Amino acid sequence: MGDSGVRGGGAGGPLAGVRVVELAGIGPGPFAAMLLGDLGADVVRVDRPESSPLGIEPTYDIANRNKRSVVVDLKAPDGPGRVLDLVARADLLIEGYRPGVAERLGVGPEACLARNPALVYGRMTGWGQHGPLAARAGHDIGYTAVAGVLGLVAPTAAAVPAAVSPAAAAPAVSPAAAPSGPDGPPALPANLLGDYAGGSLYLVVGLLAALHHSRATGAGQVVDAAIVDGAAHLTAVLQGLLAGGRWQDRRGVNLLDGGAPFYAVYPAADGGHLAVGALEPQFYAEFARLLGLGPDAPGQWDTARWPELRAWIAARFATRTRAAWEAVFAGSDACVEPVLTMRQAHAHEHLASRGTYVEVDGVTQPAPAPRFSATPGALRRPPARPGADAAEVARDWGVPSLASESAESAEPTEPTVPSGPAGPAPAPASPTA
Repeated sequence: MGDSGVRGGGAGGPLAGVRVVELAGIGPGPFAAMLLGDLGADVVRVDRPESSPLGIEPTYDIANRNKRSVVVDLKAPDGPGRVLDLVARADLLIEGYRPGVAERLGVGPEACLARNPALVYGRMTGWGQHGPLAARAGHDIGYTAVAGVLGLVAPTAAAVPAAVSPAAAAPAVSPAAAPSGPDGPPALPANLLGDYAGGSLYLVVGLLAALHHSRATGAGQVVDAAIVDGAAHLTAVLQGLLAGGRWQDRRGVNLLDGGAPFYAVYPAADGGHLAVGALEPQFYAEFARLLGLGPDAPGQWDTARWPELRAWIAARFATRTRAAWEAVFAGSDACVEPVLTMRQAHAHEHLASRGTYVEVDGVTQPAPAPRFSATPGALRRPPARPGADAAEVARDWGVPSLASESAESAEPTEPTVPSGPAGPAPAPASPTA
């Protein structure tokens, strides 16, 4: 994988010309700003004078690609004014402070919209701007837990009770038939479902929808993107199935959460894993034929024998290595794929042919997504180093007050992290709280 054709020379993408101010944080706010930058927006990240205790070396901070950075001390007398000078020329703003913090720093919605009435002010939090938990700290694991999303993520098939309900595609089973005893703990899907799916992506949708409105009417507004709201919204279809009696309010016993033996993950002889998604009858027939289940195996929708069918499938997969099974299912519609690690995914034939992952300056990373036929996104700039672009931004945005911030004087200092059981001292605001 090379970087040929990856880094564009100038502005491009469907959001070319859109100006974004990002007040530095960690997690979903920076990822949302990266997505806007990937699509061509001119993103200026306003970094703090001190580094985040959770920060990484800038070269590897992929969430800061396609951005430029200035450093502004919002607690200094002229700090808020410098940010408001940028706001006056921006289309979008992203901040991830706890409720009330931006207002206390002088860069809240009221001050920003007074300076630029057409601005779309995006607020990225975990709990939202109001509600009993709004002021509390938190992280992805807690937001998804409360939203009812974490509880959907079942352990691997080998660790869950025998499946009893196939949801919409088969007759419902009486609750009395469900296995007794509590479910095991849910699995943890990193911070993808909360921070990035329920947070970043919903923030970007909100920002772009409000930008459309702003350009049509000249009126800006505030977008309150809470991870709990977005994560809950992701469950819309399942909520309908639950209300209609086609989904059990337990994990690991439904059609799409590992409960069905033909929609599950199985280990191969070498410890590798295969993901099976043979839902439709014609795909299942192909799966059963290639796996070699034989005529005596339980039927696909014989739900009473699902535990037996799961054992049959597991026994067959245990006879060969993952690579051997990949060869068996190659080119078929059996809907069986290998479970890859991140590094293994980099080299997968399909992803390599599409350029899904690219290597830039020695760092492998996802290419911009989605794809556009006329205005493709591009990796135009490497991850921004804090304060390195002050003079350039001052010139391009017409904000002379930033010109005095040179890369040398603006480089953030190392944070002071206190020892003790409390851990690092909190930043002025939790980026996802």
